Amino acid sequence: MQGLLRSVWDEPRPPGAPRRVWRDWALVGVLVPVIVLEGLLRTDLQWRPLSMVYALAMSPALLWRRRQPLAALAVPVVVAGLIQLVTGADPSEQGAVAYVLLLLYALTRWGSGREAATGLALISGAVLVAAVTGQIAAGGDVVGAFTVVLSALALGGTFRYRARARARELDQVKLLERERLARDLHDTVAHHVSAMAIRAQAGIATASAHPDAAVDALRVIEAEASRTLAEMRAMVRVLRRDEPAELAPGRHIADLAELAGRSRIGPSVDVEIRGDLDDVPPSVGAAIYRIAQESVTNARRHARHATRIEVRVAADDTAVRLSVSDDGDNTAAAPSPGYGLLGMIERAGLLGGTCEAGPNPGRGWTVTAVLPRTGAAV
Repeated sequence: MQGLLRSVWDEPRPPGAPRRVWRDWALVGVLVPVIVLEGLLRTDLQWRPLSMVYALAMSPALLWRRRQPLAALAVPVVVAGLIQLVTGADPSEQGAVAYVLLLLYALTRWGSGREAATGLALISGAVLVAAVTGQIAAGGDVVGAFTVVLSALALGGTFRYRARARARELDQVKLLERERLARDLHDTVAHHVSAMAIRAQAGIATASAHPDAAVDALRVIEAEASRTLAEMRAMVRVLRRDEPAELAPGRHIADLAELAGRSRIGPSVDVEIRGDLDDVPPSVGAAIYRIAQESVTNARRHARHATRIEVRVAADDTAVRLSVSDDGDNTAAAPSPGYGLLGMIERAGLLGGTCEAGPNPGRGWTVTAVLPRTGAAV
């Protein structure tokens, strides 16, 4: 039990707290007229002007509920306590429930363990003081107040746990994609080194009789070495992890022809490859194949009423470009980014390229990827 409490106390703030967005300003903008209207219509407020001024003055605290969740909760509670101590009036009669729900939710969603524990102690103390001073009836009202407090805290903790679980799943997807890319790069480097060794042996064998052939061999070795260094730069960026590895042989752009044809239960696939792809590194070829394969799979699964999927690959002197598009309906809401798309983006990024997906102007969905021909980011 002590270990559990210690782990909760030492829990850091979750990463990625969003900055203030238009929804935050809209929330404050909605609360202000609601507070004014409530203050004008309620007849049970003892200190109407004081309650309205307090509620309006504390509304901006909602803007800091993610960045400073404890301060956003503590300031209204402490100010209300001081006003009540001096004047004997409770200024928090107006809009108190809305503040409690929003600020307590933010406390466990975005705060650290220390902040959550401190905020819980602070709000619990405020409830107990209100019960002792007779502001709320002991018994049922106290139980109801603590139920509201714990419910808001539990809701924030639930969303925090879900966000953490999803972040871990995304990390696993990225690690798996890095591992696959590392294997492809390993095969690429081995291929280049073998080619250099063969050229070196040929140059040695012909050096005495044909010096020009030896010079040509050295030029080829230099080109292969430069390409290998480029691949190694990409490999350095790949994090290898001790996870199961697939032993299947690597695929290349030429294997895209296997995707062509009509599936028995899906749209037909048309593959077109243009440009010189003979010297494209295996890592780039494998990435193009993987992205195209995943895109075709996604189109077959999610493109409603699609009859055709087009896979286009074009290469020039600097880059290899892939486009996978379908003619399905795009009037429905776009699917949320899945792990397959994230894996494609990760693989393209590790090679210094880009991968994007989005709806077409008319019908269908398109995935585009652009990878440097060298196979490594500069």
